[in-house]
Amino acid sequence: MSREFNTVGRKTVGSAVYHGTTTVGLVCSDGVVLATDTRVTAGGFIAHKRGKKLLRIDNNLAMTISGGVADAQNVVDTLKYYTNLYRIEKSRPMPVKAAAQVVSNVLFSSRLYPFIADVLVGGVDSSGGSIFNVDFFGSMNKEKVVATGSGSPVAYGILESEFKEGMPTSKAYPLAAKAIIAATRRNVATGDHFDVAVLDKEGFREISEQEKDKLLAQFTTNN
Repeated sequence: MSREFNTVGRKTVGSAVYHGTTTVGLVCSDGVVLATDTRVTAGGFIAHKRGKKLLRIDNNLAMTISGGVADAQNVVDTLKYYTNLYRIEKSRPMPVKAAAQVVSNVLFSSRLYPFIADVLVGGVDSSGGSIFNVDFFGSMNKEKVVATGSGSPVAYGILESEFKEGMPTSKAYPLAAKAIIAATRRNVATGDHFDVAVLDKEGFREISEQEKDKLLAQFTTNN
């Protein structure tokens, strides 16, 4: 994705280019799994190798981000504010759909000069696990299996062949990692490392570096 800037004040500037990222979301029988790579790019330049694209919002909610980093972080901070306010006023966590609607409202209200961000909002509430994909114009879609970013075609190749509806998180999080690892090998703007989190009735848990090393070794050997 790109955004053109013709002038700032009286100075002519070029264009700011944002692209890259692979994010994955899976709805499971006992919760949801979210995964991302960690490479941050600016055009053809690797700006950071361990960027955080998987972010905890509340104990029952998390987000993945892709697009412009500052724009996405603005959306994340806004959602954190409203989820904290909801918890204080209602004495319970915000439902997943309501959180996704907050993000949708923020992005839709800025559509004339949009935030360049495509996000997944996932979590668990009284109705079970759910994931919503919200694009930079505020369109909101509920998904069972979803991938975003430039590496998503590669990730979908893994997910569509191996994901089974109703699978537990214990089997889904290695699959999500496998999809991200595949994208890091075949998409130049995806790479370096990956993050995976599980959200279930116990709350938010991000898998450890030791677990990541085992998954990386497993899928490197198999492929």
